[in-house]
Amino acid sequence: MTIDTYETVRTFESLGVCDPLVKELADQGISAAFPIQALTVADGLAGRDVCGKAKTGSGKTLAFGLPLLQRTAESGEPSTAGHPARPRALVLLPTRELAVQVKEVLTPLAKAVGLRTAAVYGGADIDRQVTKLRRGVDVVIATPGRLIDLGDRGELSVSDVEILVLDEADRMADMGFMPQVEWVLRRLERPHQTLLFSATLDGAVDRLVSRYLSDPVRHEVASTTQTVAAMEHRFLQVHQMDKVRVAAAICRAQQKALVFVRTKRGADRLVEQLEKEGVRAAAIHGDLRQANREKALADFTSGRLPVLVATDVAARGLHIEGVDVVVHFDPPEDHKAYLHRSGRTARAGSAGVVATLVLWNQIVEAEVIQRRLGLRLPIVEVFSNDPRLADLAAWEPSPEEAVI
Repeated sequence: MTIDTYETVRTFESLGVCDPLVKELADQGISAAFPIQALTVADGLAGRDVCGKAKTGSGKTLAFGLPLLQRTAESGEPSTAGHPARPRALVLLPTRELAVQVKEVLTPLAKAVGLRTAAVYGGADIDRQVTKLRRGVDVVIATPGRLIDLGDRGELSVSDVEILVLDEADRMADMGFMPQVEWVLRRLERPHQTLLFSATLDGAVDRLVSRYLSDPVRHEVASTTQTVAAMEHRFLQVHQMDKVRVAAAICRAQQKALVFVRTKRGADRLVEQLEKEGVRAAAIHGDLRQANREKALADFTSGRLPVLVATDVAARGLHIEGVDVVVHFDPPEDHKAYLHRSGRTARAGSAGVVATLVLWNQIVEAEVIQRRLGLRLPIVEVFSNDPRLADLAAWEPSPEEAVI
């Protein structure tokens, strides 16, 4: 089944979600289900294997989290402290940032139904994670590598897992995690339900579905064209010596700006350059200590930090509300990367502004990306003193302004 708009409104009660979870959602100000939730929650609660095709930011965490928590709670086997940990539900996802965010969403809901959660991921103290697991845990949220490490140490067993979630399955494939994912799947001893969510359901993901899921029901929401249509796109030709100042002018006028660069070194360099322009920023990339990454993300999410500079890998799966503008400081590799980066601002039906900074020798590259996205927008030359940079949403460049 496919939903193509955000007009379908369902309450969580009507989908079969239990009262404690509905109350916790209401206390958080959440009452109406997003389309992917409206499509998949009832099937998940019924115990069906589910394939959900939806992009980051469409509400997938609750789409799998509500059935997972309710069915785990109803199984009536609370966790016990011991060694090794034997969770009854497992969420597998590609990055540590996504693991942290999913845990933040699920933990208060889990408490509402008497369940304990733990997130285990690389880059963090494994001994602290072991201590948490030994206290007893019902739901584990994990990245593949750390899950296997804990299994090899004899601290975590997946043999009792009855509900498995594979989140951002396409990203796990892109990052080379499919062998680890299959390692986990082969070690599930009990009959189990699998909820798989992915932006695409082809290639390695389709093979995974065919091999390991049982008669899955498929649901799809948020087509690529809608994602593009939900954004205001600006392609700006800049000059190398003025490029940082243009980025600073855009960011200075926003409460939350997410800036993408191609390399880790480039992220650190841009943070220093923006600071010299009077713009507070922090970087998030794979070479940073996990504590630094989590602090930067928390400060940005809360609004204490106005600008986050990220590499593509570090930003995969990030769930950040209220991003005013995404800036492609370095143009993305292709149209898929453009959508993945840009989707951080057009989330769950809200509009957002996306600005791509293009040097003279990157114009053809930008035009190719536009064609792949079905866009025909002028690439306009700008300088950092252009007052229109302070409100890109209000400025709609005309074809006459195009550089070519």
